Amino acid sequence: MSNDIFIGIDLGTSGARAIAINADREVIAEAKSSLADHGADHRDPAIWRAAADTALSRVTKSIERRKVKAIAIDGTSGTMLPIDAGGTPLAQARMYNDPCDDSEILDKIARMAPLKSAAHGATSGAAKALLFQANAPNAHKIVHQADWLAGQFCGTYVSDDNNALKTGYDSVAGKWPDWMEEVGIDRRLLPNVNEPGTLIAAIWPHVATQFDLPASTQIVSGTTDGCAAFLATGASQPGDGVTSIGTTLILKIISDKPIFDPASGIYSHRLLGNWLAGGASNTGGGVLLDHFSQGEIASLSQQIDPTTQLGLDYYPLSKAGERFPVSDPELQPKLSPRPDSDVDFLKAMFEGIAEVEKRAYEKLQALGTPPLNTIRTVGGAAKNESLTKIRENCLELQSSIPEHVQAAYGAALLAKHGGQK
Repeated sequence: MSNDIFIGIDLGTSGARAIAINADREVIAEAKSSLADHGADHRDPAIWRAAADTALSRVTKSIERRKVKAIAIDGTSGTMLPIDAGGTPLAQARMYNDPCDDSEILDKIARMAPLKSAAHGATSGAAKALLFQANAPNAHKIVHQADWLAGQFCGTYVSDDNNALKTGYDSVAGKWPDWMEEVGIDRRLLPNVNEPGTLIAAIWPHVATQFDLPASTQIVSGTTDGCAAFLATGASQPGDGVTSIGTTLILKIISDKPIFDPASGIYSHRLLGNWLAGGASNTGGGVLLDHFSQGEIASLSQQIDPTTQLGLDYYPLSKAGERFPVSDPELQPKLSPRPDSDVDFLKAMFEGIAEVEKRAYEKLQALGTPPLNTIRTVGGAAKNESLTKIRENCLELQSSIPEHVQAAYGAALLAKHGGQK
């Protein structure tokens, strides 16, 4: 049995987390560091680096450092920055949710980019690339957050299929497509793209010394935080699905072929030999909080009988508009008739959420994914037993327990995948 150790670093919206695993996928150490501990400007890459360094330093204190084989990093999808030839940032980063307010740029992309491209929209990486071309004319490369941080560890600035998708990368063809030049994007400024889990380069000697790691430690191509969190659950085979129930309902399923349906917000990420297809609905925990507090939801849930069905056919939304499984900006919430009992009202919303989830997986299957074979649930609502039972009854499928829920664990699995080759 190998004694190798693999480390994943997740750079999220509030901080960095590092997880070390062994060859049996067991967590042997984890640590975190808040961005706020290093400064107030979360668009400052120096703060990302400081948080990642702190998390890595903390996690390596309790492991046998000489056994570290590889490190992989995930970052927030769509966060980008321009750099010079040495990797120094040339402008403040534009975050995943920073919209482009230049209508001319957005119109160009809308006209030129194929409908199936993920480059559409005000927060797309393609729009950010055009803004940086104008505002940082001396840029050597325009890279994603995970690309930059990995490059800080090894000196090579490359990207991965998942981070590059919203910037316009064609994962099916395996290239930055020709239409990007027509929009005005200089493809020479964009990084080369690897599949997640691909060896990039050995760690820089001075970085190895900084963390007392072997000079042979490899840096491995990472992914987005969302794809890393999916991997962390243990889902790995076609038909394995993961539903995240937070404010909204996000679901993904492993497919043996890519699925694209831009009207429903469905795109596919290339991941470890398969494709990760999914979409996001506007239903979820947010609409529950429109009507009840967290404490009320917990109390009322204990009184729900999930073995019976009210059948009120709710479509729980906080406001008009839905993305997936139906794409209808005018779709109205359906939350009536309202039962006299708060218990039944909450139960009816649970049933509505479950039905939307079922329709969403059916929509994915109709577009070509395998049937849903296993289901793992993450997010705050995953802890609600009544909702879980109602969803299991609706899907006619018992839930599988996620292997882990931290994106850093998924990044560590990518490190293992690349580091063991």
